[in-house]
Amino acid sequence: MAKPRELKRRIRSVQSTRKITKTMELVATSKLKRAQDRVFAARPYAAALAEVIGDLYSPALAERFPLLRQPGAHGARKVALVLVTANRGLAGAFNANLIREARHRLDALEREGAAVDLHIIGRKGVGFFRHTRRAIASQRTDVGENPKAAQASEIVGPLVQAFEAGGLDAVEVVHAQFKSALSTPPTVLRILPVTPPETGGGKREQADYILRPSAEAILERLLPLYVENQMFRALVETAAAFYGSQRTAMKNATDNAGDLLNLLNRTYNRARQAQITQELAEIVGGAEALQG
Repeated sequence: MAKPRELKRRIRSVQSTRKITKTMELVATSKLKRAQDRVFAARPYAAALAEVIGDLYSPALAERFPLLRQPGAHGARKVALVLVTANRGLAGAFNANLIREARHRLDALEREGAAVDLHIIGRKGVGFFRHTRRAIASQRTDVGENPKAAQASEIVGPLVQAFEAGGLDAVEVVHAQFKSALSTPPTVLRILPVTPPETGGGKREQADYILRPSAEAILERLLPLYVENQMFRALVETAAAFYGSQRTAMKNATDNAGDLLNLLNRTYNRARQAQITQELAEIVGGAEALQG
């Protein structure tokens, strides 16, 4: 059994750790609320953009827009894969799951014969692929957990230009999907080419639009905006998912620290009682020796 002094030192250490994890849990909870608000605000706008594009889409118009150009019969030969991770850790397996999903997607694309350019957002992803010596086409670590629409535009702009010029056949994003604070699975989203709307066996009733100047002119403006919005959604959902994962990880760490403290306190009390009993026995034994 450990000595009481050593147990006391361990108890103080665990108490300090629990204070830190509890504080981080509270901070993550506060930031999660704001991140959730950004996610919920971005979703209706994205849905409205998709609805308008679906109403305007027609096979005749699709032939005029490079962003709607689908891969040929042999599939995508040149793909840009964008991985979105966090800049920080202490969020359980959050970053590891995203990196694992990106590696699986890289392997799958290369098995299909595609050449893949890897673009990474976030320090954790950059650090991992630098360690594995994987070539990185571009990297950014300045986005943080409060992404802006302008940053999404800066990230996706060069990829859109390369796609329009024929240098890319597809652009995919690996990011965390925010379902709830407890459910943040990694997912792969193809943002280019823009996928034609699903008809489900028959085109739904279209809204009665008055189009000015024309459907073609409107699509010309909406398609790049839609791609940028898809990238922005990937960023804000990953940010919210990070805070959800961090809150869960810190809560688990705080609970585990509490359980460990209970065990250490019981062990300390038993050790202290044993020490006191031994000291009393020594005193009694000494007193009897002096009397004898």
